[in-house]
Amino acid sequence: MKVGIGRERRDGEKRVAATPETVTQLTALGVDVTVEAGAGLASGYSDAAYEKAGAQLVADFDAAAFDVLCHVRPMTPELAATLPAGIITVGLASPASELPTVAALAAAKVTAFALELVPRISRAQSMDALTSQALVAGYRAVLEATIRFPRFFPLYMTAAGTIPPARALVLGAGVAGLQAIGTAKRLGARVSAYDVRPASADEVTSMGGTFITLDLASVEGTGGYASELAEDRAVRQRELLAPHVAKADVLITTAAIPGRPAPLLVTREMVAAMPAGSVVIDLAAETGGNVEGVLPGVDQLVPTAAGDGFVTLVGMQDAASAMASDASRLYAKNVANLLALMTRDGQVVPDFTDEVIAGACLTVDGEVRHAPTAAALEGKN
Repeated sequence: MKVGIGRERRDGEKRVAATPETVTQLTALGVDVTVEAGAGLASGYSDAAYEKAGAQLVADFDAAAFDVLCHVRPMTPELAATLPAGIITVGLASPASELPTVAALAAAKVTAFALELVPRISRAQSMDALTSQALVAGYRAVLEATIRFPRFFPLYMTAAGTIPPARALVLGAGVAGLQAIGTAKRLGARVSAYDVRPASADEVTSMGGTFITLDLASVEGTGGYASELAEDRAVRQRELLAPHVAKADVLITTAAIPGRPAPLLVTREMVAAMPAGSVVIDLAAETGGNVEGVLPGVDQLVPTAAGDGFVTLVGMQDAASAMASDASRLYAKNVANLLALMTRDGQVVPDFTDEVIAGACLTVDGEVRHAPTAAALEGKN
């Protein structure tokens, strides 16, 4: 079978769906791997390295010519519509925000696997792209904040005076949040964090942060993810978070619900109540944002309520892509490991009795398998 790895076309995307290491892994399974020339250059992987690993390099990449197509970012509806029936695709699909592409995949009878939908169970950890890319994004978010923040993160006691540490608040204590907590703490900030799952308290503490407890009941979703709050509880959550946000110099929001729009955690008024010079980094900007009015890839200056300056609101875009080499290294292993689970004797044949394969399937035989996405498409029609 032929596995194709193309160059990512979306502006700003530097990752690649296979590395020379995973090409070796895939060819050992008995499949033929074709890589588009230049596909890995932005991630630091040369064409020569791919050829040495056993891949065939092509300058003219036809996505429809393969049995399996691996990608990083969601495909466009136009590309999805050109794919032949029965082709297998593996990559990120962002089903909540890419409904036209999902509809096109179903209409073309593509067997599409979305890495966001991989079940969060121990057996599937090596295929969990959300976790691997969140690790990169959480680290990067803190670096982006330090660049924009006009003060030091750590405490400094000097002959000219004492500089107090920055106060960082992280909302969401999943993988990205915990990485942000640890990174901000290592840089010397005083870090606090909140998550709707009280079980996260021990993890926050282990990373050096202080866990914020609000007067809200626990909301634990499947696979360790948080569930979406009812609107009245979401409003109450924002009310209780407001004083904590107002004290923060740096706010990093990381809350996400797989397959759904990001929950709104912070209103514009809450941002305006922060000190002048503060920085807000919203890692969920591409799926609607945790912060009201955030725009992916855009820095906005929000006037403070006190009228003494501005707060910088940053909608992160392609956060993991900003560290493309290591992000690709991790992501490509996720892709290869999922393909390995589906491959027997050189043939990629998904076994839908396997809970990992069934859970990760987005579309097959013209049907949208992911129930929330199917419901969203029906509502749109």
